[in-house]
Amino acid sequence: MQKESTVNSQPDEAIDEELIDTLIVISVVAKRLAANLRKQNNENGGKCDEQNE
Repeated sequence: MQKESTVNSQPDEAIDEELIDTLIVISVVAKRLAANLRKQNNENGGKCDEQNE
């Protein structure tokens, strides 16, 4: 089965690569946010926020 092109006539491979790059960027940002939260949590003595209790 052959893939159909999209409305903007970009090849499917280019769209796939763009989606992959976007997902990688999201993963990197999520990892940085998690590291920052972990660091803040350790600096606060490991106490939970009021929202989490």
